[in-house]
Amino acid sequence: MTDPRLTPLAAALPATVPFVGPETQERQRGASFRARLGANESVFGPSPRAIQAMADAAAEAWMYPDPESFDLRTALSRHLGVGMGNLVMGAGIDGLLGSLVRLTVAPGDAVVTSDGAYPTFNYHVTGYGGTLHKVPYRDDHEDPDALIARAHDTGAKLIYLSNPDNPMGSWHDADRIARMIEEVPQGCLLVLDEAYLECAPEGTAPPLDPEDTRVVRMRTFSKAYGLAGIRMGYAIGQPDLIAAFGRVRNHFGLSRVSQAGALAALRDQTYLTETVSRIAAARDRIARIGQQNGLTPLPSAANFVALGTGSGDRTRALLQALTARDIFTRMPGVAPLDRCIRISCGSEQDLDLLADTLPKALTDF
Repeated sequence: MTDPRLTPLAAALPATVPFVGPETQERQRGASFRARLGANESVFGPSPRAIQAMADAAAEAWMYPDPESFDLRTALSRHLGVGMGNLVMGAGIDGLLGSLVRLTVAPGDAVVTSDGAYPTFNYHVTGYGGTLHKVPYRDDHEDPDALIARAHDTGAKLIYLSNPDNPMGSWHDADRIARMIEEVPQGCLLVLDEAYLECAPEGTAPPLDPEDTRVVRMRTFSKAYGLAGIRMGYAIGQPDLIAAFGRVRNHFGLSRVSQAGALAALRDQTYLTETVSRIAAARDRIARIGQQNGLTPLPSAANFVALGTGSGDRTRALLQALTARDIFTRMPGVAPLDRCIRISCGSEQDLDLLADTLPKALTDF
């Protein structure tokens, strides 16, 4: 029975969430995972300086946080070479996407994304009554040409593209993204999700032009910086758009502890460089483990590798077999992407477990 207190829109939404967390799965299974290789976190952890900064900040947790994240935005402004007015902080890219959709999408407005791309964006669009229009991937990449064409056809308010891409790990080079920005229709905004940018090769991202009204770029401390648990992301965009976030965002949503941790992590670029090297080494090992077991690794510029199994049914069976053996992984939900299982970069111990468990899991079906 529908609760009459819900709005008609909320009552019509599916009772689902974009992701079922590993903790939920562990409670349902009654057993812990031995290797957590499905959430694209950084098992290498944050900078020790960030850990110390967060520990120090905990003593000040009795105070509300700075709603402007002034110190962190100042440091980011210098690091990126953009103005303070070009930056807004949010509770990860997920939180920023929610604010952006709330600002720009009214019930019935068209929004364009790729079929199989990051589902949390879709969750926000449907939650505010927008109408999703999806285009297929092409050669395991999101298809800029198809996205732009669909935006023209539908009069879309937003186009979503992640570069590097989740869930496939593929990427476009800076020139291709720059051309896409040039092709954004009048009145439309490209949402460029760059969550995995630090893991990608040089030349993946076009130069920042924070005055460009056609694009907003979103980045995070959740991936290479190893701070997924503090929920800290940021958007880079034209000042009027960035200022509009202040109309809807949760001004006290970023704790003093999270702001201190992100600031210290940003200042420790040496640790970030070391982590990126460890991610690259883990990607190489995941690819080798996959090949040794007859799976096909896709090139990846993210902190995971998609391994082709041959079919969606085979991937689902493999995911279940790995779960039964206490290895947490995920897979894309849409064909033909679902022919791959997605393995997050792990520690040497994690990948030793994967190497030992994968051949056994493949014999379970």
